[in-house]
Amino acid sequence: MSHAKLIYGLIGRAVDYSLSPLIHNTAFSLLGIEACYTIFNIASEEEVPVAVNGMRALGIAGCNVTIPYKVTVVPSLDALSDDARSIGAVNTIVNENGRLTGHNTDIAGFAAPLMPHKTAILGRPAVLFGNGGAALAAIEALTRHFSPSSLTVFVRDPVTAQERLLPYIKRGFVQLARQDDLFRGQESAMKTCRDAALIVNATPKGTYGRPDSGESIVPTDAGLFHNGQTVYDMVYNPEHTPLLAAAKAAGAGTIPGIAMLLAQAARSFHLWTGHEMPSRDIEPIVLHELQLLRSR
Repeated sequence: MSHAKLIYGLIGRAVDYSLSPLIHNTAFSLLGIEACYTIFNIASEEEVPVAVNGMRALGIAGCNVTIPYKVTVVPSLDALSDDARSIGAVNTIVNENGRLTGHNTDIAGFAAPLMPHKTAILGRPAVLFGNGGAALAAIEALTRHFSPSSLTVFVRDPVTAQERLLPYIKRGFVQLARQDDLFRGQESAMKTCRDAALIVNATPKGTYGRPDSGESIVPTDAGLFHNGQTVYDMVYNPEHTPLLAAAKAAGAGTIPGIAMLLAQAARSFHLWTGHEMPSRDIEPIVLHELQLLRSR
């Protein structure tokens, strides 16, 4: 007797490029789970509540949510996890008999590959680039799990960043700095990066296919990287970004974005299925797919 497959998917806009179907469908296949993961492209914010109600009505078992709808989706849900509530954004929805709970696995996904470096970060300064949703997840993870002495966030627009990061700024944990100051060679900005135990890129700069794909968020010729530092790039395509290549050449430890991609996916997978995702088996498949995409 055949059983209906459980349906999962990704809610986003123009996200046919996503690797999430490959990751989750490979995991379902490897574990023998009768399920299918697909893409749900939503054209506008106004249609998000309709899509979420459709998810409930059709019995879709779970969804990931990506930009630009991680915040938009929140009012349409029945409950939020502590992680989702802490940053006001959802990237995973679990459907339990029509009750939809929003989670955020980016926080745990960011933290997981960084855990081996925890002792080196504790009580030392850290630097982060960006102030979007990925940056918020990283800031929350650093606050909870790694306790750096300070976190300097380099941004393009300090006014917008001030508004988004105000709770962290008020606590005295976050200080803002201008990205442009680094490329102008301002000594205080350079020293901030040079002294940091951890540097995180939470922007898309360096991503394959973008006009700035060959660039680094940090100047690579200014002697800012060194042994004893950890440099973490959330960009996963290519695996070895210009930022990571420069950091590695200078003796710094590096964490590629593929590590976070798989860690947050594994957390979503566990919330939906109760199973551990076979990430080690999936990683070479994902890297091979990325290589094929770059060669086309």
